[in-house]
Amino acid sequence: MMVPDQIEMLEVSPRDGLQNEKTLVATADKIALIEHAIAAGSRRIEVTSFVNPKAVPQMADAEAVCEGLPERDDVTYIGLVMNARGAMRALATGRIDQLGAVAVATDSFAMANQGQTSDGSVEVAKEIIALSQAAGKTGQVTIGASFGCPFEGEVAQDRVVAMAVALADASPVEIGLADTIGVGNPAQVAALVAKVRAAVPHIPVRVHFHNTRGTGLANVWAAIEAGAVTVDASIGGLGGCPFAPGAAGNVSTEDVVYMLERAGVRTGLDLSTLVSANHWLGEIMQRTLPGMVAKAPPFPKQA
Repeated sequence: MMVPDQIEMLEVSPRDGLQNEKTLVATADKIALIEHAIAAGSRRIEVTSFVNPKAVPQMADAEAVCEGLPERDDVTYIGLVMNARGAMRALATGRIDQLGAVAVATDSFAMANQGQTSDGSVEVAKEIIALSQAAGKTGQVTIGASFGCPFEGEVAQDRVVAMAVALADASPVEIGLADTIGVGNPAQVAALVAKVRAAVPHIPVRVHFHNTRGTGLANVWAAIEAGAVTVDASIGGLGGCPFAPGAAGNVSTEDVVYMLERAGVRTGLDLSTLVSANHWLGEIMQRTLPGMVAKAPPFPKQA
């Protein structure tokens, strides 16, 4: 397939980027991170998750983050939820535009991540989407461990496709395929994206890659060649899952933007603003972040 002229980016640093960090990040800094993303051009942002704070302490201030969100009619604020209780919390804030549900491709990881079987996670995700729609919002779903499981190893593509077909019955605005632990390769990614698109052609495909084994950018390219229309990424390449042993950071927003824009694929994001955001976030986290472009001199050189 031909590479598209443009792609949508979904910024996940405020949630997936921070959730696995041991040092708690101040609510004000989370809001500032969201403001940096908006300044760079982000128009879809996963701002927080409404989960048990005992399980994910970094997300204990979900309501407070929502209260401080900038008033923007042109930005979609997404809240990740794992069950109906989380969905109701998110909707009660009045600031979340879209609920993000999660279904997981294996029983072992589904139990570790959200206390459900794989099939159970599909049914709960469908319930979350319905709750969102009933509230006049939209709902989307991500299939976790689509490319491999930290406990069970290989995941059959037919299993992921069957889940996508079942989830499509709930009419989500998109179905995401997540390489939760960064084990995917470009050939595998291209094949699975193509199969899901063929199985549910009326539902857009979003992709979510972690760069654990250095294949993240290659997987992004393979996915959009195969027809994925939205790419998750995290400023600085921060990220990880508390329930997935060995999971490293997300693909870096600025690295993805550099690759795509240089290849003529528009992202709507400004690279220099993203690099500045990376440096700012590095100061907050008190370390150099994994993203590569922000460590390199600008190219081409700026006047």
